[in-house]
Amino acid sequence: MTEIPAPVARVRDAAQSLGLEIGLRVMDVSARTAEEAAAACGCVVGAIVKSLVFRGVTSGTPILLLVSGANRVDEAKVAEAIGEAIERPDAAFVRGATGFAIGGIPPFAHATTLSSFFDRDLFRHASVWAAAGTPHAVFAVSPQALQTAIGAPVIAMG
Repeated sequence: MTEIPAPVARVRDAAQSLGLEIGLRVMDVSARTAEEAAAACGCVVGAIVKSLVFRGVTSGTPILLLVSGANRVDEAKVAEAIGEAIERPDAAFVRGATGFAIGGIPPFAHATTLSSFFDRDLFRHASVWAAAGTPHAVFAVSPQALQTAIGAPVIAMG
């Protein structure tokens, strides 16, 4: 295999540590948005895992929402499910919490421990695609295996 970027290697190694089998792909095209990722991976937008970092309004802690690419986050619905209102932080907060730039945030391998929540709509797909550390790297995985490996509670987000 060709030398892969350090952030992608971090995701690969973390997947192995979690016992998670992933199909890693580093591409020449961007997968920064769900639409770009779906086109690059040859799948429907709903099979893309958007890793969106929010901040708890009361706690100030980072909260990772793993959302189907077809859904927009209903912040009120998520707040009710997790017990705290959420807000969108700036890019510096996201990078500090995850260690990754927006557009390449994976569902695991973060710089800090994040409370994570899993969109139930991802289970509609046999396989889903998630960012693997950069906007040009993705991986395929079973949604059940991903959710089990990271232990994220399943909630409705859209």
